Amino acid sequence: MTIRETLKSLFRVPDEGAGDACLLLGGAADLDAAVKSREKLMVLFYASWCPFSRAFLSTYLAHAAAGDPCYARIIVDLGDPLVEKFGIEVFPTVLFFEAGRVARRLDGIYHRGLSEAQLKDFAGRCAVK
Repeated sequence: MTIRETLKSLFRVPDEGAGDACLLLGGAADLDAAVKSREKLMVLFYASWCPFSRAFLSTYLAHAAAGDPCYARIIVDLGDPLVEKFGIEVFPTVLFFEAGRVARRLDGIYHRGLSEAQLKDFAGRCAVK
């Protein structure tokens, strides 16, 4: 098992309170299937090594557990093809998919990440509560 696979497995442990409200996607194929199977989907792209991603993860999971069950998350890294495909430059980044395509995005701020207020505002603009 590679270091990356080990880190991914650590993040697969079920999160308290999140239940099935936030799907953990394993890669590009899972993301494609999730986007195709839902009219609306909010996806957190984060890196396991990033302190801003780790800090924001609990906020995202809590928001997912309290809201509509159309939240997912995927662990990526700088070399991941999904990072290039979606133009992700800062971790964490949240993309909102609607009807199979990216409709909105919330990019993290370099050396600051994202806040709960930013997520609430973003989800409100995406009509996801």
